[in-house]
Amino acid sequence: MTRLILASQSPARTKLLSHAGIAHEVLVSDVDEDAVQARYGVTDPHDTALLLARAKAEAVASLPEAEGALVIGCDSVFEFDGEAHGKPYTADVARERMLRMSGSMGVLHTGHWLVDCRDTDADGGSGGTAAAGSGATLGSVSSAEVHFMEMTEAEIDTYIATGEPLQCAGSFTIDGYGGAFIRKVDGDPHAVVGLSISTLRGLLAQAKVGITELWTGGAVDPADVRAE
Repeated sequence: MTRLILASQSPARTKLLSHAGIAHEVLVSDVDEDAVQARYGVTDPHDTALLLARAKAEAVASLPEAEGALVIGCDSVFEFDGEAHGKPYTADVARERMLRMSGSMGVLHTGHWLVDCRDTDADGGSGGTAAAGSGATLGSVSSAEVHFMEMTEAEIDTYIATGEPLQCAGSFTIDGYGGAFIRKVDGDPHAVVGLSISTLRGLLAQAKVGITELWTGGAVDPADVRAE
């Protein structure tokens, strides 16, 4: 069976894959994001998202546990007023950002990078058990405009007190408490969660893997998802 490794500790990303019925493992990279950005000097939010996704994927792909698997790395960067916003980490930074974002719009960029760690000399199906790897290492960015409702200072403070926005690019989520403040999304909503399933499908196709090869009936019962 084709193995997919998610190079991310994000609960939202692994939940998204599970709900899409995509079998995967999780292996977290130890990438120092600040060091990567300092090394390459990338400041454009779109390019930063792709650079960090690549760094995470390649770090995990270099581990022995990734042998014979496909590795997908992701990173999200929020672009607002021409600035790149990652995770705020502190309540003060989150509050300052959200006061500015209230009633306005920004763009969430999610970078994806896929590394095919399968043996390129494997038997591709003529009596063997493993499909030959493509040797692919490629990426793509999925972006979406996020339009925010007007937020009161009390709402912002209460939201920050939940702790949810502190570890999220742009200081918000769409699949948690933060969804109450998002008026609409123009683009792939999965990109706002942190992993575009359609973008993943496209990358897998370039590595000669159909996404249906990763579908598993044991991941999540669709009826349970609809009932949530």
